[in-house]
Amino acid sequence: MFQVVYALLPILGAAFYFFGLASLLMCTTAVLSCFLAESLFRSGPERFGSLKDGSALLTGLLLALTLPPGFPLWMVFLGGFAAIAIGKVIWGGIGQNLFNPALVGRAFLQAAFPTAITTWSQPDGRFLAARGTNLALPFFQGETLDAVTSATPLAKMKFQHEPTAILDLFFGNTSGSLGETSAILILLAGIYLAARKVFNWHIPVSILATVAIFSGIFFYVNPEFYPSPLHMLFSGGLLLGAVFMATDPVTSPFTIKGCWLFGFGIGFLVVLIRIFGGLPEGVMYAILLMNSAVPLINRATRYRVYGTK
Repeated sequence: MFQVVYALLPILGAAFYFFGLASLLMCTTAVLSCFLAESLFRSGPERFGSLKDGSALLTGLLLALTLPPGFPLWMVFLGGFAAIAIGKVIWGGIGQNLFNPALVGRAFLQAAFPTAITTWSQPDGRFLAARGTNLALPFFQGETLDAVTSATPLAKMKFQHEPTAILDLFFGNTSGSLGETSAILILLAGIYLAARKVFNWHIPVSILATVAIFSGIFFYVNPEFYPSPLHMLFSGGLLLGAVFMATDPVTSPFTIKGCWLFGFGIGFLVVLIRIFGGLPEGVMYAILLMNSAVPLINRATRYRVYGTK
């Protein structure tokens, strides 16, 4: 858990560089919410166990990185609580959950607050200023604090057929969630985690390869209408999801063949949703759908015990 948190530190630093104080407020709120949920639902000596195993810390950070920088803090708090309560506790606690808890929290917020979660702001170098409705009161309209909304690269390409410069996507100077800040930092974090054998590298490789191949086919058919493979790989939350969420050992297959199938399914669904779906992004739904298929994948690809049929 803590190795993954260490790998997230440069990405959190990039989020602060592009979005300033808002990123720190959102990450702190999400982590505190996850800690509170863990302590409320646990009892006895295990009440504060999440402080030791790092699971609540990691869930809170990942949830915050999937949200837009102007997201209200009270909504962030609800998302963190839902991530632990719905995403982990009701399944039996750590190691028992079927779905990635951070994505469960994000899905809850997507369903409950669809407008707020799709309102994006452009990086502008304001380090000490709140963004949008960060400080809005719960269930009130709230006053917008110098919010300059901007479409994400995926939305521009999907609805306006306007591509974004690959270098901007690579280094993170675009609108998007806190974790869409820099493709190069996420790739370096993935290499670090793979070298430390923290996750199974077959999963992110299969996801990215599938997205590149299928998006390349559409781009070859009509390059003016469909995004290029590089645009698909470096935009949105694909890299963050492939490196930090799809690789969750609890919610991913335990066989090598299963990991390839799991990654292929995620990559295929991402391309399908991004091109033909009503939303410009589909990483969250793709991972959650494939999480639900993991028990079946494990059964279909389980290793044969030596000496048995």
